[in-house]
Amino acid sequence: METQQQTWQNMTGKIFQHSITHLVEEAIIREQANGHRLKVCVGSDSHVYGDAINYATAVVFIREGKGAFTFIRKEREIQSISIKERMLNEVNKSVEIAYAICSILETYDVEMEVHADINTDPDFKSNVALRDAMGYILGMGYVFKAKPYAFASSNCADMMV
Repeated sequence: METQQQTWQNMTGKIFQHSITHLVEEAIIREQANGHRLKVCVGSDSHVYGDAINYATAVVFIREGKGAFTFIRKEREIQSISIKERMLNEVNKSVEIAYAICSILETYDVEMEVHADINTDPDFKSNVALRDAMGYILGMGYVFKAKPYAFASSNCADMMV
């Protein structure tokens, strides 16, 4: 799977040489051995720069009551697309990663949410993709969160894009 070969980093820029599945399993084993209860949130964000779109996908590990840490993947695409298509591309990138790691999370009994950087207020442009994004994420069997609760996309990925 192409996703497995992507470069992942942490929020300080440290690059990891392993697949996201390896990083996730290693992190779960380490954190559970230290007594932490975990939840994973996956989200993506994008910014447009001329005819280039920069995407960032975040896999956020929340240690219940003990902070969090994140793995980030950055991508750049040259294309001109509508806001709806860009929002759905973000969601697709998140679902792709959620699908890649879901069996590992199930094995270790770790909850997962998929976050969409889409506003629930119809006055915002991103709202045009809300129904499609929600249907896609829920249809895949994942827990769906949108703004203002979608911090993996609207905060973590946003800081790195």
